Amino acid sequence: MSRWRVLITGPQLQRTIDAHRELLIEHEIDAELPPVIQALSEDELITALPGVHGIVAGDDPLTRAVLQTADQLKVISKWGVGTDNIDLAAASELGIRVMNTPGMFGDEVADVVIGYLILLARQLHRVDGEVRQGQWPKPEGVSLAGRTLGVVGLGHIGQAVAKRALAMGMEVMGADVSAESAAVAQRSGVAIVDLPELLRRADVVSLNCPLTAENRHMLDASALATMKAGAWIINTARGALIDEDALASALLSGRIGAAALDVFETEPLPASSPLRRVDQVILGAHNGSNTAEAVHRTSVLALNNLIAGLEGRSD
Repeated sequence: MSRWRVLITGPQLQRTIDAHRELLIEHEIDAELPPVIQALSEDELITALPGVHGIVAGDDPLTRAVLQTADQLKVISKWGVGTDNIDLAAASELGIRVMNTPGMFGDEVADVVIGYLILLARQLHRVDGEVRQGQWPKPEGVSLAGRTLGVVGLGHIGQAVAKRALAMGMEVMGADVSAESAAVAQRSGVAIVDLPELLRRADVVSLNCPLTAENRHMLDASALATMKAGAWIINTARGALIDEDALASALLSGRIGAAALDVFETEPLPASSPLRRVDQVILGAHNGSNTAEAVHRTSVLALNNLIAGLEGRSD
């Protein structure tokens, strides 16, 4: 009989769980894999967590109400970086250890940002669709060299985005609340500015910061109105950084020229979302970190964090 009962809700780890079976057996872990598309709901978690000792979570809403029902929970191991879906204060009060996996897929997410940037600049996604329909389109694109990219959040991912953009001949400016991250980026050639200046001057704004209570809807109608006319927005961080209704309106009015969104406030993106009806937006599926290599190394760290938490180790 296994010593530990564990819930695994991260879709990437669920998909590749067979590669980690020996580790689970070695540490006497019975892993349960409930059906999940992006995340479980609060009600599903409240039903599933009683009697569970640990969870490897994706973006599941681990709220105070959920955690209070988790009578045996010792550790939350977040598959990924952001912990905005976890009530950290409640976890601390209840003695539940929380760990995440920082620095695991900066290059992968940065590659997706640049991929979106090139799609927006050259409309390759539209060319593909129209050629498949028997047309032969030749949309006029824009050159990226010499344009200004504003990177909001200069952590591991933001710095990787800046490095790629600089190599493409773009001017890069960045904003970050961390003086240490800003200093590292500045040494790489990034001009450090405050957020209002970045929004006014950037041709393209890339969101690469964590979601906090302070920056929720940081790009609301007021902020969007200060941006350079026709600017583009790329968001691979968290959907709630943007007021999606305000963005849809700004896109339809032409105030914002285009957007590429890998993340949304509600995921999967609801059928009622106004963004679905805007031609100038590329819609993703919260998939920026999903490469075989990144999934493996993140899963290994998430499981090691889980085991350390279950066994009371500090490593």
